[in-house]
Amino acid sequence: MTDSAETDTNPPEPKKLKVTEEKEEEKEKVTEEEKVETAKMEQAPDNEWPDAWIMPDGECENQKAENRKDPNEPVDAAAMRKIGIYYWKMDADAYAYPALAVPWDPKDAVDPALKQLRDERGYSYADIITIHPEKLPGYDEKVKSFFEEHIHDAEEIRYILSGSGFFDVRNEADQWVRIHVKKGDLMTLPEGIYHRFTVDEKDIIHAMRLFIGQPIWTPFNRPQEDHPSRKKYVTEFVEEKKE
Repeated sequence: MTDSAETDTNPPEPKKLKVTEEKEEEKEKVTEEEKVETAKMEQAPDNEWPDAWIMPDGECENQKAENRKDPNEPVDAAAMRKIGIYYWKMDADAYAYPALAVPWDPKDAVDPALKQLRDERGYSYADIITIHPEKLPGYDEKVKSFFEEHIHDAEEIRYILSGSGFFDVRNEADQWVRIHVKKGDLMTLPEGIYHRFTVDEKDIIHAMRLFIGQPIWTPFNRPQEDHPSRKKYVTEFVEEKKE
């Protein structure tokens, strides 16, 4: 009986060990999956950021020209990040987009990088526009209005699908930084930053605008020092940098 009991009770032990090992393997698998799911899409390396420079003081006579100082005063990626700009380099050649789609559902994105940014940053609305004399009614007036210095009460997101143009943003010294955006550039401007936009001398840009929630494109022209969004920006990116 004793031998029989030992024979009966010994075999289950390897089964318990096997179940334990399977559970540990499953836990490791889940942990690895969680790591993949929570991995954030990194911004582009510094050498891939758009060309940028400090503009000359005074009135801008030709908004579509480069308007560089002599000698040129370049602005690097670190300086752009310092004032709250985010930037990713996208593969705009690999995917087709309409010339005009208002709105365009970001859920229709097939580009894995765009899908990841959409999900990570909560972009639920998009539209696609082409700024060109033959594509935009009242082209000259619209381009002039885009160049008025203003802020928004939300982050501004632009993905350049083709063409090129200039985003001008104020740095912490209140100088104009001109950023030359081109095909494949996806850039965000923080809520409350003073900025303006223009096409360059090629007179065409095809861009996707993304938004969190319902789009509100209201510009608040300078001065807006008492606007909550401006106060938020100054606290986070201007006063904080002086300390």
